Amino acid sequence: MIRHIVLLKARPEVSEAQIKAIFADLHSLNLRGILAVHSGRSESPEKIERGYLHGFTVDFADWEALAAYQDHPDHKRVGAALVAAAQGGIDGILVFDLPILQEQP
Repeated sequence: MIRHIVLLKARPEVSEAQIKAIFADLHSLNLRGILAVHSGRSESPEKIERGYLHGFTVDFADWEALAAYQDHPDHKRVGAALVAAAQGGIDGILVFDLPILQEQP
């Protein structure tokens, strides 16, 4: 499994409602290989988000599913909305893809 982690540093004028709408669009994606989607605002007690207050994860079955998602027009639509909402455009977005090893019984 691959966990696709995306953090967003939103522009100050972007409202919580606008971010929730982007995340709702993300949750509506029905693409092969998507296992789970989680999104929201940080509630970290550590308070060291450095402005990246919103984020989401998408769990993919494998690297091929992630690649298909990246090329899909629906992903590109959601991605464009994220970039438009981000402080500094793409500079306000962090992406980290983490392979999750399945434990063997």
